[in-house]
Amino acid sequence: MSAGAYGFVMASNYNSRPFPAEILVEGSDATLIRKRQTLEDLIEGEL
Repeated sequence: MSAGAYGFVMASNYNSRPFPAEILVEGSDATLIRKRQTLEDLIEGEL
């Protein structure tokens, strides 16, 4: 019922890995909390 150490809080952009999406699950309902980071989002600040 939990993600443990593999939750969003442990995500990083190390090795140019985009952040994952965040989904809130309540019973049988799932809600998108944060969209998956695209490669364009990742390099936006570098240009």
